[in-house]
Amino acid sequence: MATYRTTRRRGPRVAILLAVLALVGAAAGYYAVQATADAPAPAAAMPAMPVTVASVIERNVTEWHEFSGRLEAVERVEVRSRVSGFIDSVQFAPGAIVKKGATLFMIDPRPFAAEVARAEAAVTAAQARLALTVSEAARAQRLFDDRAIAQREFDERQNARRDAQASLQGAQAALEIARLELGYTRITAPITGRVGRAEVTAGNLVAAGAAGAMLTSIVSTSPIYATFEADEQTFLRYAAGAGIAPGTPGITSAPIRLGLANETGHPREGRIESVDNRLDPRSGTIRVRAVFDNTDGRLAPGLYARLRLGDRDERPAALIDDRAVGTDQSKKFVLVVDADRRVHYREVTLGPTIDGLRVVRDGVRPGETIVVNGVQRARPGTQVAPTEVKMGARTPATPPVRANTAVAGDS
Repeated sequence: MATYRTTRRRGPRVAILLAVLALVGAAAGYYAVQATADAPAPAAAMPAMPVTVASVIERNVTEWHEFSGRLEAVERVEVRSRVSGFIDSVQFAPGAIVKKGATLFMIDPRPFAAEVARAEAAVTAAQARLALTVSEAARAQRLFDDRAIAQREFDERQNARRDAQASLQGAQAALEIARLELGYTRITAPITGRVGRAEVTAGNLVAAGAAGAMLTSIVSTSPIYATFEADEQTFLRYAAGAGIAPGTPGITSAPIRLGLANETGHPREGRIESVDNRLDPRSGTIRVRAVFDNTDGRLAPGLYARLRLGDRDERPAALIDDRAVGTDQSKKFVLVVDADRRVHYREVTLGPTIDGLRVVRDGVRPGETIVVNGVQRARPGTQVAPTEVKMGARTPATPPVRANTAVAGDS
């Protein structure tokens, strides 16, 4: 009887539970189907990045090292007066080319001409006195030989002759000085070159010597110096190649070229004239001076000069296009493409530019293939679709790759 009641009470509950489970299962199935229908189609795989590549080439080249310098005159003179006096005239145009010996200034010569006349008179008087003392000394010699005069009187007349001779020499020296000073009233150019402006004009009194005012200055024009500071590595490069010490042939035999700020390239060829005997420990540089002809007169002291110092001999070098070089903070790199078209990062050490191509001292070898266009889009470790061109050829920029954005169900 007890068993019968228990069975009747559980039956309705089990039926209700089964109904609830059926409803939950149906709802889960519906939402699963709906989610599957709304899910986006899988994205298409990205294609290989198209890039332009070229092979690293090798050539025998003369490497050039560029420096900045200044032009300096070979000779420079500050013109000053050697005598004191008033300037009568200025006889040059500022900025003109003057020849050595040309008259620049005239100082009033009259006081100096009068001094010459006085000195000439003194010489004449000295000559007359000397003639008298010579005659008296000869007479004294005859009398002394005849024992007609004493030894003392004979000695006095001989001394008088010698004194007159010395006086004549002094008068002649004074005359020479007076003539020199008269000549100094005509101030001439001590060198051939370009003269500056007149610092003192006519009518002014000038003093003599270094304490006096500078009248003008002259600088030589041809040849002309170009001075620059060579870094320690460059100096050692030339010194190691020749096994030399500073100041001996080595860097002095290297070719050097010059260009002005408004000139294209380095059209002027010169030679190294001197190298300093020590490096400056503060800057790590050594002073180098080159000399250039200046027949056209365009080179003026003080101008900025662009200088290129070349190697003495040609050397084999790996060359690449500058477009292939990327910058990673302070490092330079290229992207090398292997036989599987996979990109590899390669740090490089660069040299100067020669005929539009960059010298690579370390990092790549001739014959290796590198990316020259598309460096910013290619990624190390990925595959690319390379198009090969000749190194240094001008090619258009690689177009950007468009991702496939189509969605399943679009028409």
